[in-house]
Amino acid sequence: MTQPWWNAESLAARLPMLRRRGLLTAATRAFFQARGFTEVETPYAVPVPGEEVHVRTFATRFETVRGETVKLWLHTSPEFAMKKLLAGGAGPIFQFARVWRNAEGSATHAPEFTMLEWYTPGASMAALMDETEALFRAVLPPCVTCRGVTTSLARFDRITVAEAFFRWAGTDVLASAGDAAALAAASGAAHREGEDWEDLFFRLLLERVEPHLGRDHPTFLTHWPAAQAALARRDPHDGRVALRFEIYAAGLELANAFEELTEPAEQRARFVTDRARRHALSGPDWEMDEDFLAALPGMPPCAGIALGFDRLAMLAAGADSIEQVLWLPGAADPIYRK
Repeated sequence: MTQPWWNAESLAARLPMLRRRGLLTAATRAFFQARGFTEVETPYAVPVPGEEVHVRTFATRFETVRGETVKLWLHTSPEFAMKKLLAGGAGPIFQFARVWRNAEGSATHAPEFTMLEWYTPGASMAALMDETEALFRAVLPPCVTCRGVTTSLARFDRITVAEAFFRWAGTDVLASAGDAAALAAASGAAHREGEDWEDLFFRLLLERVEPHLGRDHPTFLTHWPAAQAALARRDPHDGRVALRFEIYAAGLELANAFEELTEPAEQRARFVTDRARRHALSGPDWEMDEDFLAALPGMPPCAGIALGFDRLAMLAAGADSIEQVLWLPGAADPIYRK
């Protein structure tokens, strides 16, 4: 695009999609309010933005009234803050949060975007999938089209990571957990120099599994290997996997969800491991969120989900690129892409 995004002609071309986004926002808010959820707002500039290994952050500085300078980060998710509210007794909650992830940008990725995140106390992973299906059917048309892929919401498919890898990568991915050479041999993939098991897992997921997901119907990809548990509980019936799912529709990955871990010692151990890996890649950053770990024992059993709302808006509007559903793309402008 050669014209500024605020140019009348440029804005007019996007205006139908932007108005459709507005209707989607209103319908989503009504969906949760009708189910007894409370809408919350949590801080964007925080001392701990998350603990993901590979997500890069935006740093900023806060100057206090006493003249002190405190380093803060723009959060990558409102997850830690919302879980603290759950521990305090907030009940079912949802949030439309602006979040930031540095060094990202494509037709489906924006470095600043809107995350729809919600938590349902007492819900299992299966119940959260049911709730997600209900949301999609309430706010989207019966068929959605995005980037040339048309998906019917008449039914939603569910498949475990193990089943998906066996079907499309030809391997028992759980049997090779932690052994990159074994996974490469079993899947017939070349083992690249320096590639660990997780790297190869995600390469196979991207190249062989994801192209089959969320095409004719939305697909839940469930029961992830324990190494990708993040903040999810392990399955009490199979400790090799975590109670985590992602959902795909029209070829897009839309959300990541957990049956939430509430055990502080195990969560601390996972954070220690993730922090060591992240620091090895990009150096020291922030202190561990002790306030979050202190809150965990008071958090009720629940399931929660983080959904990329801009991508949901792409489906609702039939958009082919994320900037079509942003009023002003900012850092999502294609001029910043490769």
